[in-house]
Amino acid sequence: MPDHVHMLLSIPLKYSVSNVVGYVKGKSAIYIARELGNSRNATGHKFWSRGYFVSTVGRDEAMIRRYIRHQGQEEQKLEQLNLFRA
Repeated sequence: MPDHVHMLLSIPLKYSVSNVVGYVKGKSAIYIARELGNSRNATGHKFWSRGYFVSTVGRDEAMIRRYIRHQGQEEQKLEQLNLFRA
């Protein structure tokens, strides 16, 4: 998606969710800044928003995988429906 990211992660119990999310957000922001040609450290630049949403998967892992995989298609359908409501 152009403005948000969905990820399905398996986190071992010895790691806290907040630490893993912080690590992923930090390392990915640095990587993206370097790829976009900003050779200096990404410190002080805002790439990710402060918050995040986390939920457990449980028995519905296959459904969540399908949701993530097809999220772009579902967003396009909703946008097309909204064109007719305006």
